[in-house]
Amino acid sequence: MFVRGRVQGVGFRWWTRARALELGLTGFARNMADGRVEICAQGQAEAIDRLRALLEEEPSTTRRPGYVQACVVQKGGLKTGLFGFSEM
Repeated sequence: MFVRGRVQGVGFRWWTRARALELGLTGFARNMADGRVEICAQGQAEAIDRLRALLEEEPSTTRRPGYVQACVVQKGGLKTGLFGFSEM
């Protein structure tokens, strides 16, 4: 997922990591040079869908920091070697 908006420097990656771990997902969230945050999430399809819904929810019921303008999903193959969920 690629998230655009006010998502850098506000605790967004930390919040994403916490929600992903609650949902049993593995992967990472990292800042991109263009101001977006890239989220790689692996796990049950329902959990990934729930994470996306939480990312896009406005107003946020889970105190999501920042503001999400858009969330674009790009599906890909499984990445090996991911354990837990990290902020990069």
